[in-house]
Amino acid sequence: MILERYLAGAVVGGTLLTLAVLLPLLGFFILADEIDAVGVDGYALADALVFMALSLPRYAYQVFPIATLIGALIGLGALASRSELVAMRAAGFSIARIIRAGLLGGVLLAALAVVVGEVIAPVAEQRGLELRRQALSGDVTQQTPYGFWAIDGRAYVNIREIASPTRLRDIFIYQVDADAGSLVATHAAGARYGDAGWVLEDIARSRVSAAGVEVERTERAEWGSMLDPGLLKVVVVDPQVLPVWGLYKYIRFMTLNKQDAGPYEVAFWGKVLHPVLTLSMIFVAIPIILGSARTTGLGPRIFVGVLVGILYYLVSRTFAFVALLFGLDPLVAAIMPPLLFITGALLLLRRVG
Repeated sequence: MILERYLAGAVVGGTLLTLAVLLPLLGFFILADEIDAVGVDGYALADALVFMALSLPRYAYQVFPIATLIGALIGLGALASRSELVAMRAAGFSIARIIRAGLLGGVLLAALAVVVGEVIAPVAEQRGLELRRQALSGDVTQQTPYGFWAIDGRAYVNIREIASPTRLRDIFIYQVDADAGSLVATHAAGARYGDAGWVLEDIARSRVSAAGVEVERTERAEWGSMLDPGLLKVVVVDPQVLPVWGLYKYIRFMTLNKQDAGPYEVAFWGKVLHPVLTLSMIFVAIPIILGSARTTGLGPRIFVGVLVGILYYLVSRTFAFVALLFGLDPLVAAIMPPLLFITGALLLLRRVG
C-alpha cells in the first residue's frame, strides 16, 4: 500500500507541475486574444487581465486530461529513470498493481477536475463574461436562462436563441409609445445579418392602442437594430461555460421550445464522462512508461504525451462534429474516444507485459 501511494503521489505531483506550466501559457494566449478589444468603449487592460484570470479555471478543466497524461509520463518516468519501477517489478510488484496505483492518483485528479470544472469554472467564467459584456456594451444587455434581453433604442428586445452571431431565432420586440398610448409587439421566427444589416423573417406584428388591436403579418422586413454580430458574439452561451446541471436544464428548455440542443447534448455527455477521460489518460501513460523503461529521457516522454494529447483532441472533435452534422448519438460520440484509447493502451500493455 505504501508503494501504491508513492506511485499515486508521483502521478498527482507530475500533473500539478504540468498544470503550473500550462496555465501561464494559456493565460498569455487569452490575454493576447483580448488585446484587440482593449480600448473599445470602457474595456481597459485591467478588465482584460480580470477576464483572463476568471477564464483560466475553464481552460484548466479542459486541458486537465492532457495535463494528467503528461504529468503521469513525467512522474512515473522519473521513477523509471531512477530504476525504481524496475526494482518494484523485480520485487513482485505487478503491472496490475502499478495500474491500480496510477488510477488511484487519477481518481484524486478526476475529483479535483470535477470541482474546478463544475463548481469554480462556471461561476468564474460567467462572471468574467458579464464584466466583459458590461465594459463593451454598458448595462443595456442581460443574458438570462430564457433568452437574451437588450435595450435597442426605444425598443426592448428578447432573443430566445442565438444560433450564431449572424443568425437569430424566436425574437420578440416591444416598442412603447407613451405619447400615442400604444404598444407595438413584434415576433419574428428568425433574423439574418447580411451586408445591408438585419432582416427579420416570418413576422407577426401586433399594435395595441385605445382603438383596439391591429395584427399584421409580413414575410420579411429590414430591422434597423443597434445590435451587431460583434456584441452578440460576446453573449452567445458557450456550452462549455455551463455546469452539468445547467446544461441539463438548458437542454430541457431548448427541447421544450423545439430548438436544436445538439451542441449542448455533446457538451453535457463530454462533461459527464470527463472523469473517465482523465483516468483513461493515465491508463495510456503506463504502457508508454513500461515500454520505454530506462532508455527514454524526460523530453521524449513529454513529446509523446503532447502528440497523444493532440491525437485525442482531433479524435474527440471529429466525433463531436459527426454527432452534430450526421445525428450520431451524443453519448456515443463522447464515450468512443476514451474507449479507443483504452483499447490501444491494452494492446500496448500486452506487448510490455
